[in-house]
Amino acid sequence: MRSKHFLRAEQGLLDWDAPGLVAGVDEAGRGPLAGPVVAAAVILDPRRPIAGLADSKRLSASRRAALFDEIRAHALCCAIAEASVVEIDRLNILQATLLAMQRAVAGLRLVPTKVLVDGDHLPRLALRAEAVVGGDARVPAISAASILAKVHRDRWCQAIDAQWPQYGFAAHKGYGTAAHLQALRAHGACEHHRRSFAPVAAVLARAGVAP
Repeated sequence: MRSKHFLRAEQGLLDWDAPGLVAGVDEAGRGPLAGPVVAAAVILDPRRPIAGLADSKRLSASRRAALFDEIRAHALCCAIAEASVVEIDRLNILQATLLAMQRAVAGLRLVPTKVLVDGDHLPRLALRAEAVVGGDARVPAISAASILAKVHRDRWCQAIDAQWPQYGFAAHKGYGTAAHLQALRAHGACEHHRRSFAPVAAVLARAGVAP
């Protein structure tokens, strides 16, 4: 059986941390050439543990979808937020990601005592916060946030695919795959493409369109 100290360490807590609610935060969609960047914040309920939480990238799409519903049903509270393509192009992708994270934390129904954020950058928060490198694989609340953000963004891509089928968003989720780059060259950029990203900017430049 895991010791109490081990369990607190696994959750990102130190023995001298103040007791209270801990929120996990993660994002999805920093790398793609199109669409918003999505962030989620989750406060898990220790009385209702969720089995199988892990880094969303290590889970199948069907498993992520099942966990998405379970997290929404069993977490104490959770919130999903976005930063738009316009904000990404205006601010840069890192700052837009931090903005989405800030919005996700602000959207929580409960106020956490501490916020654990995956990665090595922190959004501006009026709360205690800690960056946890590899947190999506180490901290259950961050794993839950990574799943919510990933599923939400994948569903956005599927919805947009119905409106812009020539780009194949449902298949590549906006990433710069060979098929996506070929579609960009053939059809140009659509309103959902990030104009500040180099492959999109190059297509616009060849078409004589200002980024």
